[in-house]
Amino acid sequence: MTVVAFIIGIVLLVVGLAVSIALHELGHLVPAKRFGVRVGQYMIGFGPTLWSRRRGETEYGFKAIPLGGYISMAGMYPPSPREARSGRAGGGFFATMVQDARVANDETLEGDDDPRVFYRLPVWKRVVVMLGGPVMNLLFAIVLFTILLCAIGVQTATTTVQSVSECVIPPTEQRTECAPGDPAAPAAEAGLRAGDTLVSVDGVEVATFAEASAIIRESAGETIPVVVERDGEQVTLRLTPATVTVPETDAAGRVVTGPDGEARTVDVGYAGMRAEVEYVRQPIWAGATATFENVGVVAGVIWRLPVMVWDTAVSTITGQERDPNGPLSVVGAGVLAGEVAAADAPVLNRVAGLVGLLASLNVALFVFNLIPLLPLDGGHVVVALWDGLKRAWAKLTNRPEPKPVDATKLVPVTFVVVIALIAMGVVLIVSDLVNPISLFG
Repeated sequence: MTVVAFIIGIVLLVVGLAVSIALHELGHLVPAKRFGVRVGQYMIGFGPTLWSRRRGETEYGFKAIPLGGYISMAGMYPPSPREARSGRAGGGFFATMVQDARVANDETLEGDDDPRVFYRLPVWKRVVVMLGGPVMNLLFAIVLFTILLCAIGVQTATTTVQSVSECVIPPTEQRTECAPGDPAAPAAEAGLRAGDTLVSVDGVEVATFAEASAIIRESAGETIPVVVERDGEQVTLRLTPATVTVPETDAAGRVVTGPDGEARTVDVGYAGMRAEVEYVRQPIWAGATATFENVGVVAGVIWRLPVMVWDTAVSTITGQERDPNGPLSVVGAGVLAGEVAAADAPVLNRVAGLVGLLASLNVALFVFNLIPLLPLDGGHVVVALWDGLKRAWAKLTNRPEPKPVDATKLVPVTFVVVIALIAMGVVLIVSDLVNPISLFG
């Protein structure tokens, strides 16, 4: 059953990614058609075509490798210079690539004066078409995070006691059963029971279990009053938290280490009770807020992507543990989806995990496609803006209108970027197979 659930998780992620890609390309397709550009193909995936259907002038279909998609717009670049339309390209490998790109572009044109081409659009329309794809991923992420946070909710520890420990087990001992010499848990000694609802701790009213825990942690060895609601009545108990030594953590929950690299420790109060956890729905704007917070986090990762991929490769080669916040390939995301689906947890928890994972992937698609390098959408936006800047400067200085920017000249740069992306993708895929990041260690 666990294997079946694992496979179902992977399949669900693949379907979710296909929907994300379809929406991305739809974000390009709709404005392109609205602006009059002729679109020859709308395809999900790459490689051999599995299925397609032509509607009007556009062929819609699915291809064998579901790792992306594309739309084929007429005249992404201006026509080739007339002198370059005959004979073989000289100058070597990159010159041949430029010529091949021009030939492929020319095949989408219906003559040099074809009005229904991308490069003839005003700059702002070209920017809208190219940003349409990433924006669709951003909007999809907002929808998914809204479902996650506002429809499902956030797991929150309530003030209701779920269970009370029988004893205090030293944190250094790897066991869960009480031994004869273990001291009784303070909560059990105080008379706390499962089902009690905390009203106040040490005279302070508490609305969350975190607030109660904070007071208890600061009250090691002190006897404090705890008021609970039990069977509709308020009962006052006397609690003396035990003193336990635990690793010190910062505001983000990370273990604090000293100059010697060893984890620092701190003495805190311990009661020995666990809270009930329930889903608490968030305000409707929480989905958008979470999305843009994730955009900032992913942007930080993208900015350091080459270094992080290098660190991932080193960790894989040396057998070290990978950074859990490092980059993943589609394979790694699939493994996480499988782990979430196969986890020993309520169905709602697993659904929430898959929704959150797909939302984060759409944020990554949004940010990644904004990188200002061809062949990514951000690169095409830069080309359009450069073309507009040239035209504005010519108009400002009373010069003749310049020719449209011929982005085919950047094909060598595009080739280098593609090779770099493939190389990083291979490193991440191998790492995700050999040294995967796991949710459960």
